[in-house]
Formats: sequence, structure tokens, C-alpha cells
Amino acid sequence: MGTKKQFQGAKCLTPVFRVAFQSVFKAKAFSEDQDPKFEITMLFPKGSDLKELKRVAKLAISEKWGDNPPKNLRSPFKDGDEKDYDGFAGHISVKAVSDRRPGLVDRDGTKIISEEDFYSGCYAIATVVAFPYGGKGSPWSPGVSFGLRNIMKIRDGEPFEGGATAEEDFEDVEVDAPENLDADPPERKPERKPERKPARKSKPEPEPEPEVADPDDDFGF
Repeated sequence: MGTKKQFQGAKCLTPVFRVAFQSVFKAKAFSEDQDPKFEITMLFPKGSDLKELKRVAKLAISEKWGDNPPKNLRSPFKDGDEKDYDGFAGHISVKAVSDRRPGLVDRDGTKIISEEDFYSGCYAIATVVAFPYGGKGSPWSPGVSFGLRNIMKIRDGEPFEGGATAEEDFEDVEVDAPENLDADPPERKPERKPERKPARKSKPEPEPEPEVADPDDDFGF
């Protein structure tokens, strides 16, 4: 299956990537001050043809800042060699986020509804939209990022490990058999519920990781 189809404007179709961190079935907030988002981190092998992603990123920059973009512009393209995550070495990582749940299908166009069928480690393509943010009058430094639209799973892959298994964690642990298993447990005092505090006012979403690159230099890649 080819990926030659192109879109005009700030929307484009990505090359095939390996799925890293993802929350496409349920929106997640990674801090109490952040609104829940659907998101995916895409891993592209270094040397991949990313000209369409760069094109729409440059277009978004031009639409906001014209021919004079800020010098400290934050790039959406991250060097995976600088991250200590499984599978990131030798890749360029790009994050895409959305307020709405992205469409998700397989190669035949059938909707994927099971989380077991789409996971960190499989391969996919996606449609994304570039958008600028920050700058003068904003609490965030200027930059460009990608909004997630839809995803097509291309093939399975080796799942990324999410951490040690229970067997690995307790392999060398020795536990003495407890005594008096039949004895009545001590009476527990009722737990005191913590006082309820007023909800915090929503704050702007935290800005992306600080990685500065020059759009005229193809964002460094």
C-alpha cells in the first residue's frame, strides 16, 4: 500500500512510523493542570522522507509570523538519540495531539475498537495538521506542533515493554508465612476523609520540550 496521497494546506499524510507513547482510545492528562488530550508519539527512522511534515510546519510558521519567524522557535522534530526510551535511538520523534478522538482503522479501512489491536510498537500512518503557538503576548515560547486527525494501522510490531513484569519484580523476594491466619484482624478506626479543596482554575497547556531549530535548515533533520 502506498502513501503517495497528498493534501493541500496545513494537513498532510505521514510516512510509515512506529507507534511509541499513545493514548488514542481515551484522552489523558499528564498533570492536574492539563486538559485531557488524545495523542501519539510517532517514530520515524532517521533518513525518512519528512518533506511533507516539514512543508506544512513551515506553512503554519509563515501564516503566523510571515517571513520573519522568531529566532528561538521550538521544533516539533525531536532527536530520538537524546531520549533514553526503548526504540527511540536512530529515530526522529514527532508528537501529535487532539481534543477529539482520532479515527482509527486497519489497512482494509475497518475501524479498530480493541486496544489490544493498536499498541505502542505497531506501525501506522496518520493525517496531521500543523499549527503555530506562543510568541508575543503568550505565556509560551513560540513554536510549531502537530494536531492529530486520523490513523491507519499498517502492520503489527514488537510491543514496547511498559516495565518489569510481576514475575521479574518478585523473583528474588522471600516472604515468611504469616502466623495466626485465622485470628480476627484488629479493629480499624474509620478513615478520616481529606477536606475537599476548591477546584483549580484551568491553566494554559504546558509548552512542549525546549528544542530549538531553524525552519530554513529543515529543522535540523
